[in-house]
Amino acid sequence: MTGKIVGVFIVLTALLGGAAIYWLQVYGFYETIEASSAKDDVQLTLLVTGEPEPILYEDFQAIDADSSPIRYRACFTTGMSAALLTETYEMIEHAEPRNAPEWFDCFDAKEIGTALESGEALAFLGQKDVIYGIDRLVAIMSDGRGFVWHEINKCGEIAFDGKPLPEECPPKPLE
Repeated sequence: MTGKIVGVFIVLTALLGGAAIYWLQVYGFYETIEASSAKDDVQLTLLVTGEPEPILYEDFQAIDADSSPIRYRACFTTGMSAALLTETYEMIEHAEPRNAPEWFDCFDAKEIGTALESGEALAFLGQKDVIYGIDRLVAIMSDGRGFVWHEINKCGEIAFDGKPLPEECPPKPLE
């Protein structure tokens, strides 16, 4: 009888622990980000200066989590034309959107990735080193829908692996 009680306790503890871990990963750490009054939530890097500049956008929705620098996701719409965007801002060739939690339904990484591959969407550098080693990328669809996510850049990969940084990488900030 004691073995059954211990067995049931172990199974219940494992189920409870698994449910808690699932909830924390999918819901617990995320928080909603409100659009700023300065309207600089969506920025693209200018070809001329290499500096990020706010673009025109509406319907901004975003989530982020302190638990990881690559959990940022955002959705918006813009009326800016593809011609204006490609002539003004720095494009990215190989952008791969990261999955968002299912409940953040405006951001579908599979749809965005397919659109990037087919040319229906264009990818831009939003901001280099928004956090050290992390770039903010922006994809804009032909219908004006836009998506933002964070991605680890080359210097970030090297730094996070604990390897010495090459000369072209900025020095890692002191913690």
